Amino acid sequence: MKFKDPIDELVAFLATIKGGRDKASIASKVMQRFNLSKDRSVYSCDEYAIRFSVSETSSFGNTVLSLSVLQKYDHLPFIVVLITRDSIECFLANSTCLKKISHSSQQLRENNIKGSFNGTDILRLIAGRENNKDNLREIFAIHQSIGFEGNLPRLVEATNNISPSGKRYEIGASQLAVLLDAPNRSKSFLRSEHCVDLKNELDGRVDALKNEILIAALIENVNIRGRVIEYLIAGEDETLRQEIIKSLKKSDIRVPAFKTENTLGDFSKEYSGYLTATDVKTKVMILDSNPKAYNIDKMLEFLSSDKSVFLFYFVGIEPMKIVSTALLSIFQDDLRESTILLKHWAGRASRGVTQFNGKTIEKLILDPNSDIDIEASKIFLKALVEIL
Repeated sequence: MKFKDPIDELVAFLATIKGGRDKASIASKVMQRFNLSKDRSVYSCDEYAIRFSVSETSSFGNTVLSLSVLQKYDHLPFIVVLITRDSIECFLANSTCLKKISHSSQQLRENNIKGSFNGTDILRLIAGRENNKDNLREIFAIHQSIGFEGNLPRLVEATNNISPSGKRYEIGASQLAVLLDAPNRSKSFLRSEHCVDLKNELDGRVDALKNEILIAALIENVNIRGRVIEYLIAGEDETLRQEIIKSLKKSDIRVPAFKTENTLGDFSKEYSGYLTATDVKTKVMILDSNPKAYNIDKMLEFLSSDKSVFLFYFVGIEPMKIVSTALLSIFQDDLRESTILLKHWAGRASRGVTQFNGKTIEKLILDPNSDIDIEASKIFLKALVEIL
């Protein structure tokens, strides 16, 4: 049987191994079959990294790996192959999949990577998906847009019981009424000439920097790639934009270190009757990844103010080609229904953050529509408000 996905091939091969719980023997078979490199306890190739472990049951408390070693491989699917008495199980142990760090972690800080994690520190349910052999690729797509840097503050907080830095937005009765009218405001805006003006302005920015955007799309790190392209399109500091453009034209595609404001949208514009915030998102069409969406509390706070309309501007990219763009409401039916809620990742004082399903984004970039079910959108908002 031929496999399109190397992870599927690995899982299928592990299923053929019968009898015995000799970790070294099983690791050797896998290493030889897939020509893996070995670095102490980690086996890896260009497609994934593996840590083999043995336990009587799937609820194992063994120490798996140090956080500093995981950091080295966290850009790949990091698979724990657990050999139990009755089976061989697989689950993902990237930083997104960890609750906390257990051993020797008292000094863990964002600038001091310390400690190791146990099997019991690995989440077995992630965004409603079971962490098992059937969902490895899907869970890694969730992890990719968060990355090690995005998870580290959360792990420091959870491990050392530091007071959470997030902020939960408390909604009063008057704010709730304005919030629940947001789907109507969005639908009205999308039917207006203002929406055409906003789309034309953003499309013009993309067209003016098309070559630079296509070069930036070659950046391997998904987080840096997204930030660079989004700043090219919507960044306010022209000096910084020119510095980024200058760097992109060099063959090594190094970009200057820069920070983006941690706000809800990348581009704001006020029209008569509307205050718009638009978040720019890029989707490399050949890659299986889920774009970040929004911080739930920030979104609720913004949409609880008069005239507010929250939009996403998606840019679809293929090698050396910008496929298309789409300007969509947060409440667009396909977008809303495929929103992935990540409560665990935002800290204890927050409702959490969200992602969009990458396949849905691809579909909407190629064939956009502005369908909004008002009642379903209100139910969606009420559910977000009630998140504990």
